[in-house]
Amino acid sequence: MPLAWLIGRWEGAGVVGYPTIESANFGQEVEFRHDGRPFLHYRSQAWELDGAGNRVRPLASETGFWRPGENGDLEVLLTHPTGYVEIYVGSVEGPRVNLHTDMVARTPTAKEYTAAQRMYGLVESDLMWVMDMAAVGQPMQSHASAQLKRVE
Repeated sequence: MPLAWLIGRWEGAGVVGYPTIESANFGQEVEFRHDGRPFLHYRSQAWELDGAGNRVRPLASETGFWRPGENGDLEVLLTHPTGYVEIYVGSVEGPRVNLHTDMVARTPTAKEYTAAQRMYGLVESDLMWVMDMAAVGQPMQSHASAQLKRVE
């Protein structure tokens, strides 16, 4: 119940950047589904956008499960095709979610990635999110953010 406001499909755009990559605009589609069990299935796809807003190339995808617990606690498990798995822990406070990585596991061929923090919130009916990341020898810092609208 505490995550019911997330259920559905969301689309929008954001910006991604990091000291080791050039900043870029991206489009994103996010879906939260519920099948009656005590978790949400999560899927996200993002692609780079050119100056006119056209899709250029895929950027990132992730899938996983959001598992609400007692007293607003939350566990999130995410898998990425680039060779890593994340376990986040955090909290749900009304229409706001705060998460931080409890564990990051990487395959031998994945880039170094050690930690992240994410915040999601419902702001004037839009899903807003931000992500900070520590990776490739860089300390925790801003990596990506987006504003998504619910799609019927």
